[in-house]
Amino acid sequence: MGCLLSSPSDVPGSFKHKVLGILAAAILGSLSYCIAGYAEQTVWATIPMLILSMFAISYLSVYGFRASLVTFSGLLAVVLSFANLSSDLEIWQKSLLIAGGGIWYLLVSVLWYLLKPERATEQLLAETMELTADYLRLRAKLLQSDSDIDEIQKQLFQSQNELNEHHESLRELLISSRKSSGSSGYARKRLLIFIDLVDLLELAMANPTDYEQLKKALRDDTDILKVYGQFNLSMARQLESIGLVMHKNNELPVNKIPKQLEELEDRLLEFRNNIDIGERREEMLLLRNLYDYQSRQAQKINNIDRILRNLENKRKLFYKEKEVREFLTQQEYSFKTLLANLNFKSAIFRHSLRLAIVVLIGYLIGSYFSVQNSYWILLTIVVIMRPNYGLTKQRTRKRIIGTLIGGGIAVGIVFITQNTMVYAILGILSLTLAFSLIQRNYTNAAIFITLSIVFIYALLQPDVLKVIQFRIVDTLIGAGLAAFGNLLLWPKWESQGINGIIATSLNSNMDYLAAIDEYYHKKDKLPLSYKLSRKRAFLDMGALSGAFQRMTQEPKSKQKQLSLVYEIVGLNHTFLSALASLGTYIRTHPTTRASEDFEAYTGAITDNLKNAINILQNKELDEQKEDKTFKAGKSLHEKFDKLAQQRDREIKAGKKQIEASMRLKLQEAHLVTGQLEWLYDISGKLQENIGRLDKN
Repeated sequence: MGCLLSSPSDVPGSFKHKVLGILAAAILGSLSYCIAGYAEQTVWATIPMLILSMFAISYLSVYGFRASLVTFSGLLAVVLSFANLSSDLEIWQKSLLIAGGGIWYLLVSVLWYLLKPERATEQLLAETMELTADYLRLRAKLLQSDSDIDEIQKQLFQSQNELNEHHESLRELLISSRKSSGSSGYARKRLLIFIDLVDLLELAMANPTDYEQLKKALRDDTDILKVYGQFNLSMARQLESIGLVMHKNNELPVNKIPKQLEELEDRLLEFRNNIDIGERREEMLLLRNLYDYQSRQAQKINNIDRILRNLENKRKLFYKEKEVREFLTQQEYSFKTLLANLNFKSAIFRHSLRLAIVVLIGYLIGSYFSVQNSYWILLTIVVIMRPNYGLTKQRTRKRIIGTLIGGGIAVGIVFITQNTMVYAILGILSLTLAFSLIQRNYTNAAIFITLSIVFIYALLQPDVLKVIQFRIVDTLIGAGLAAFGNLLLWPKWESQGINGIIATSLNSNMDYLAAIDEYYHKKDKLPLSYKLSRKRAFLDMGALSGAFQRMTQEPKSKQKQLSLVYEIVGLNHTFLSALASLGTYIRTHPTTRASEDFEAYTGAITDNLKNAINILQNKELDEQKEDKTFKAGKSLHEKFDKLAQQRDREIKAGKKQIEASMRLKLQEAHLVTGQLEWLYDISGKLQENIGRLDKN
């Protein structure tokens, strides 16, 4: 049981946090079991113990994700104290054995880490590659003529959320391991791979133009768009293959990307030779810009391939210790954090109080109706209940489905055989599979959890069918209580806090725009402020997407202005994509000096974002100067037209091959002007839509 309670806190992170997390889980599990074990001897002690322990232990989740896993161990220990296992031992002896089991698990985990210190990094990098490959596949679907943009957008929100979480875990793991082991070759190479994966996400988001506009402009040339989409899928397959190789430690697959990129360029040149460039320059520039982004994505995958083949020797990696710490999200473990959350505004406070009451009701139901193994009701509640309604509802559904399927499979096996050796083997296998799947597929995990419990109890009790029956009934009771508890007891609906999350994301986007603006003027070494603002914009956009996803899972009556919120989230995501596109282009191409027209546009975009935030915060709006923006737009278009006319004269003079400098000037004028106008348009729509939001 000690090993079982300590294992949930063994998640990716620094070695120090890993050790402290497992140790904390072992100690909390041992103490919780001891206190609950002595208190449950009388009902008058059990009731206050359940309320206080469930609230206090759950409340420790205010310290973050790893703390929530440690608290889960404490909650599980309280519930398992009702199982009355090993009745020939004293409670304090059981408690010591639980602590010993936790320390044993810690020793095994540390030994495994020392034997294979790179394994956790390799696994997390591989998973991140697979998720990035999925993201690239979704982006490829946007180029299909019959694609459902709204549905793909929702999937992109979720995928980006998962990627942001993996990037955060990798930052902690790679930077902390580099600090502890110094500039080892292994640590340097893995950090370079991580940097390329972050850049891949930015490039994937940085679509150079609106896909709807692109498909409309090339509605008669859909074949060229299919070629681009196929190349995106090829990059996804290559990246996924590399991830699988890292998982299994096999030989790297042949890198087909360079050859496929050459084929894509040939198709682009073929398209160029078959059109009148004077009439279709707009479409050609759109495709050229898209090709540039995809070629840079391909370069990132080639970089990863070269690093893993030990062919990458040129890239250097220097950083200052203070700068690196800025990229890590530090968790403050202070008493102030506990006090700050001790109110009904805190989601964790509400959840802790809700959990304590629902567990108490579950206990009273089990006691009153003399339910066999009534602690299964409490176990179900603790496992299912989450701070938000949507996730609890989702887990409830998956738990019930998994339990019913697991019960059905168990009944079938019981009718086939009554061999206890078979039960023992299946129980161990099911428990192993349950732990393996619990983070990836909760429904399948619930199936194997049910199977493992049934077969383990089948070794202790001869009437297996009754065990299955009570398991299903207790699960249904516990799941029902968890769902109704989240619905009725101080629920915190996402609509109540969505305005603040939107404002935070808009602020981050505004900072990112300011960083791009500053870099465009200086064009020196990429500053730390740029990288940090980019990271914050991505994370805050992920938080907004996550809040919207949770909102869609809530009762219809609580989904206030859902379609409007979805539109705002979509616009904000598009705005960040356009920002990433502008920033990436400026970073990776030689550009002219930033003009006054550029300043006028960025100022107008910033004003729109500020006003959107002012609306959310019930403040007065700033005055906007639309005439200045109009003049800037006109001036930028005139510059592009002059360059286009100059190129037309060159073509008439017989100069078919465009010079690189002229092509870059045309690209810059087209893309920067297009992105500025697009950003200005989106920021205006954001302000308009946010003005329609309910501010209560």
